[in-house]
Amino acid sequence: MPFWAKDLKIGSRMINAQSETAATKPAFRSAWKSRRCLVVADGFYEWPTRETPRLITTKDNEPFAFAGLWEPWGPKDGDRTETFTILTCEPNEFMATIDNRMPVMLAQQDWPAWLCETSASPEQLQSLCKPFPRERMILRAVTTRVGNVKNTDAGLVNPLPEVAE
Repeated sequence: MPFWAKDLKIGSRMINAQSETAATKPAFRSAWKSRRCLVVADGFYEWPTRETPRLITTKDNEPFAFAGLWEPWGPKDGDRTETFTILTCEPNEFMATIDNRMPVMLAQQDWPAWLCETSASPEQLQSLCKPFPRERMILRAVTTRVGNVKNTDAGLVNPLPEVAE
């Protein structure tokens, strides 16, 4: 949520930000300069077809981190909400069969630069926003129950046996 937004409902349109333009877009440029974050995950869902969602993970099932930007939102003299967005980039050949964008998944060695722990130029930061290596990713079909936020059980990540890859 950009600090200037009047209504928290705008956040649903800002869940992702294109890495190619985040440094210059009014909604994200301030956070790009000084409020970068990591969003740690061990997988994410995509729906290449309406019927069967897919869980995308790394082949070694190790956690990874999305490149993110965060922003405090709310009245300066009242309760503030910490908000964030995940950056996206052009997809690798694996993800291109599912979507025209993919989240920026940072390599662990790039985390310090992204978090301002080491110096990095704007060009170096932009160069981190690239497709994750295809050979390190795997996709599994999972239950359609993932589409309902009321479902939170561990079975949501179990691959469907008949279409598991």
